[in-house]
Amino acid sequence: MRRFRHSTTSDTVSTVDISPLIDVVFLLLIFFIVTTVFVKETGVEVSKPRAASSQDLEKQAILIAVTSEGRVWQGGREIGMDGVRAVVSTLLEEDGQVPVIIRADAAAPTESTVKVIDASKLAGAESVSLATEK
Repeated sequence: MRRFRHSTTSDTVSTVDISPLIDVVFLLLIFFIVTTVFVKETGVEVSKPRAASSQDLEKQAILIAVTSEGRVWQGGREIGMDGVRAVVSTLLEEDGQVPVIIRADAAAPTESTVKVIDASKLAGAESVSLATEK
């Protein structure tokens, strides 16, 4: 004779506690946000010249763009030739001694590029480089 066991009530209810999982995900998110290096772009697209001797530089730098018309941009706004010295000195005070990288268009007047280099040096920049493509 067979015996069947019937239960009319549910004895065990299993639940999964996901709050520790959510805590871990939030901690990882905060870690990656804090350790990310944000690069400040110049705000204008330029066609960089090519160079065989180009090297990669630091991620943390002051980027200045010189367009083909000779206009100067930094951080998404046009600063003009007269604003280079003030902007570079202000950013050097905030960030310490970081290199200045000039992204001059291949068709930019040489005089404009030299003026930006000169103004950056007069503002206190120890390292001024020109951005190129390999």
